[in-house]
Amino acid sequence: MAELKLIALDADDLAVLSAHLQDAVLQVADIAYLPKERRFAAVGNRFDWMAAADAGEGYARRRAAVRFERVLGAQVQAIDLKNKGSVLSLLAVTFEPTTAPEGYVTLHFADGGAIRLHVECVEAELKDLGPIWRVDFKPQHPDGSPVSPSPGKERST
Repeated sequence: MAELKLIALDADDLAVLSAHLQDAVLQVADIAYLPKERRFAAVGNRFDWMAAADAGEGYARRRAAVRFERVLGAQVQAIDLKNKGSVLSLLAVTFEPTTAPEGYVTLHFADGGAIRLHVECVEAELKDLGPIWRVDFKPQHPDGSPVSPSPGKERST
């Protein structure tokens, strides 16, 4: 499958980025807020939901980067920024408008963690960085859905 390169300029575009980033895992060390550049960036391993939807592809993760421009401020909730090796699981990215086009982009993580970015406007990019590897299972969600092994695999967790 081809590498993704997506740009978000509004809330609808951001919802598409969020869908591709659902269940991405990243380390605290791979998150950066650069206030002088008004930029926030993170690198992680996203689950390839498009490959998972194609029964013949199996399951895969890809190295990917996401960046937000025009960031005026950043707040963190329930994430220990000093614990650089801590692994975060991204659940969703949302946008809450204030005075158009300004608002707040929030990255929601498992276990109540969140990063809230005050932005002038939505301006974000998601880009695959190249490496891809097969995984045996797709992420499990608290709705009770079972973990499904890759086609042809009989391994359990």
